Amino acid sequence: MKAVAIKKFGGPDGLSVVDVPAPEPGEGEVLVAVEAIGVGGVDVLIRNGSLGAWGFREGLIPGSEVAGTVVAVGHNTDRSWIGRRVWAFTGLGGAYAEQATAAVEDVVPLPPGLSAAASVTLGSSGVVAHFGLRHARFSPGEAVLVRGAAGSIGILAVHLAAAGGASAVAVTTSSAARGELLREVGATHVLDRSGGGDDTAPPAYDVIIDVVSGPDLPYFLGKLRPNGRLVAVGAVGGPPPAELAAAMTANFRKSVTFATFSADTVAPDERRTVRTAQFAAAADGRLPLVIHEQLALDDAVLAHQKMQGGEVFGRIVLVP
Repeated sequence: MKAVAIKKFGGPDGLSVVDVPAPEPGEGEVLVAVEAIGVGGVDVLIRNGSLGAWGFREGLIPGSEVAGTVVAVGHNTDRSWIGRRVWAFTGLGGAYAEQATAAVEDVVPLPPGLSAAASVTLGSSGVVAHFGLRHARFSPGEAVLVRGAAGSIGILAVHLAAAGGASAVAVTTSSAARGELLREVGATHVLDRSGGGDDTAPPAYDVIIDVVSGPDLPYFLGKLRPNGRLVAVGAVGGPPPAELAAAMTANFRKSVTFATFSADTVAPDERRTVRTAQFAAAADGRLPLVIHEQLALDDAVLAHQKMQGGEVFGRIVLVP
């Protein structure tokens, strides 16, 4: 089968189209004939080598979520999955391919009316946005800032915070045009990447959902109100700097909290329940989904160039 592998860590050109044997589903797994693949920020971090400490090796087929039809199941696995259209989480690899395997606990049936491309725009991002806000102990009436809101996680976090009764939902983004699109999903204030540009925005926030991290994270920690909580749900700008500890100390008297969040820490049945509800909401138009572009699997290099160049609003979807 056709797949895309990381032949060399570094720039997008390190990705290469390869022919590999189709994977075999193991016990408790399904094999999906892939119709759509979500391209995520973590794929870029793995490809450029930033997450080498996690044990990734060159030759890895990247990608973590696919949608398509189950064509086979492993030993002692319910055969009623065969023929069903599903969304599936493949782990931190294996998705950039014509076929992919996933554990049954990480597979969710798709409702009628939800396309494969739409499901991989929502499947992982919606869960991170939902549980990221819960991890931050967000409550109605609180002011929220979503830092790096132009990706699929950020867009959904903005919508969920607004729908959850936030008193204000500010966003950081790279352009006024993107800011107007974010207003359509619930943003009340649009800031530039430095956190400025809107004099009417709250001077501080109860909750910050941070998709970026990187060297400017300590500055945003200082924009928390007393007892405020900043939750890093991504690191597309790189890891937090060493100065983060000093920033925590400088804000000691405000009792602020810095935390990371990964959906890996949520029980599989909780993830499934939220995904099922979100897929249903998206199918009937109650949840905003933004697909930036659909590209052929052969164009994975171009997809990563667009991601690296910061030109993506929403989600890029690869189609085998």
